[in-house]
Amino acid sequence: MTLAASDIEKIAHLARLSISPQDIPSYARNLSNIIELVEQMSSVDSAQVTPMAHPLDMPARLRPDEITETNQREAFQAIAPAVNAGLYLVPKVIE
Repeated sequence: MTLAASDIEKIAHLARLSISPQDIPSYARNLSNIIELVEQMSSVDSAQVTPMAHPLDMPARLRPDEITETNQREAFQAIAPAVNAGLYLVPKVIE
C-alpha cells in the first residue's frame, strides 16, 4: 500500500501535526514502508508459534503485594481546589 500526499495531509490533520509540504514525500515513503512491513508480518503463518508473555526467557522478579506508602489522602485533599465526600472535583470537559 502506497500512501498519497493527500493521505499524509489527512493523517497529519487527524494527529494535529504540522508538516511542511516538502516533507510530505518522505513521510509518505516512510509510512508506506511501515505499512508494507506490517502486511509482510501479517502474511507469516504464526499458527505454530507459542505466544510469549515476555520477550526475554527469564522469570520475573516478584515482590510481596504489601502497602509501603503512608496514606496522605487528607494532606493531598487539604490542598486540592475542590473536594466533596473524599472525592476530587474537577471541571467538566466533555459536554
